[in-house]
Amino acid sequence: MPLLYSLSLPLDSSMIDFKLKGVDEKEYSVASFKDKKFLVIVFTCNHCPYAQASWPRLIELQKEFASRDIQFVGINPNDDRKYPDDSFSNMKLLAKEKSVNFPYLRDASQEVARAYQAQCTPDVYVYDRARQLKYHGRMDDNWQEPTKVKSHDLKNALETLLQGKVPSEKQMPSMGCSIKWK
Repeated sequence: MPLLYSLSLPLDSSMIDFKLKGVDEKEYSVASFKDKKFLVIVFTCNHCPYAQASWPRLIELQKEFASRDIQFVGINPNDDRKYPDDSFSNMKLLAKEKSVNFPYLRDASQEVARAYQAQCTPDVYVYDRARQLKYHGRMDDNWQEPTKVKSHDLKNALETLLQGKVPSEKQMPSMGCSIKWK
């Protein structure tokens, strides 16, 4: 799998609305999470090894931060014709097998991923209550070996935001497989 890094987007950019169906068959938009202080959007998928390695970490982070008014949302934009592992039915299976504790949405048209300028899976965005971008970067510094992680970038950014502070503008890009465009 070729490695790709996320783009560096301007912090304080406004969140882009979406209307996407989740594996629970419900439709979600930004307004679905209006009561949450922070919203973590992760463009991800089923088949990419980087995304696969991130699932347990994302699930654990949602568990840790749910009571602190932070909501995670996964969005799969991959072309499921060329990559059938990323089909909606397989997304449902993954969500059930891994006990995904946040909405996992299908961006079948890929319009949402394009609007966000998402590049790879996983690609992580954190928005504050005003839905301004405060963090766009990697989850941590070792995607292969969770026990060897030295820098928990996403977790640190969330803790900083919860303290009413702004994360450092120096944010390491996400890395992973390229989004599989149609």
